[in-house]
Amino acid sequence: MSPTLFAGLVAGTILLATIGVCLVAILVVRSRGESHLRRRLAPEASGVGDDLDDRGQRPLVASMVRGGKAIEGMVDPEGESGRLLMQAGWRGVEQRVLWYAFQGVLPILLAALLVGFWMFAEVESKLLVTVLLGFAAAAMSFLLPRWVLRGAAASRQRRIKSEVPLLIHLLTLLFEAGLSIRQALASLVREGGGVLPEIGRELDLMLRQIEAGAETGDALKNLGEILAVDDLSTIFGVLRQVDRYGGEIREPLLEALEVIEERRSLELREKVNLLSGRMTVVMVLFFFPALMVFVAGPAFLALIRALGDVNG
Repeated sequence: MSPTLFAGLVAGTILLATIGVCLVAILVVRSRGESHLRRRLAPEASGVGDDLDDRGQRPLVASMVRGGKAIEGMVDPEGESGRLLMQAGWRGVEQRVLWYAFQGVLPILLAALLVGFWMFAEVESKLLVTVLLGFAAAAMSFLLPRWVLRGAAASRQRRIKSEVPLLIHLLTLLFEAGLSIRQALASLVREGGGVLPEIGRELDLMLRQIEAGAETGDALKNLGEILAVDDLSTIFGVLRQVDRYGGEIREPLLEALEVIEERRSLELREKVNLLSGRMTVVMVLFFFPALMVFVAGPAFLALIRALGDVNG
């Protein structure tokens, strides 16, 4: 490596590190200023992580949380993380504190690993490799928390989706027993927590909102929009219509169940078709050569022996 290129790489690394430190400092200062302003304007509505010192959290944890919220404000200006946290079921203060702390400490951990690589690794072109790993670590510090959160939200959405058919059958039985919508939902929360663990948690929170004065239809609509599970949104839509206009509810629920089952049947057929195509590729790559050896091997060996006898 020429001295000019080496000096350029060193200067670029120092410049990028300086810019990164300045950006993190600006974000932390701005986040702290916004949190102080929110506490002054609406102390009772301060967000998670803004009043950690008041909750008895350690200053180190509070600083990591503020750093995580600052990073989130930079990579997520539209507030997608709040919706994903609710979809993942991480609604509690402790869970959100752990999430923000993880998001704040990850860049520091990756930077420490990068420094360890620079100090102890014995590779050629160490500076170039370190710069490339630095860019990769910077990208991962922003992208990895988003991947983890989206994966957790998608996994919980699949679990909720798997509980929807059982929810429909239980609601049908409860409505046939003469219960109203609110009574049926309360009975599901009270008695069906073991069979509907994910939906039961969400219904419990929704019933608390209804008891606090929210309208049943609005609460169902908001919950459906937050969870973003199509099958569950369909059921909540049926419940909202019945709650608003009245009428028979058993037939709409059963019709919705038929639509959901048809949709799942089509999804399963699509998965089976994809799986059969993949298995065809696997068979061609692995099974077909072994089959050719098994079928054509004896004939090929016999031909080799015959040719050997002729030559002999």
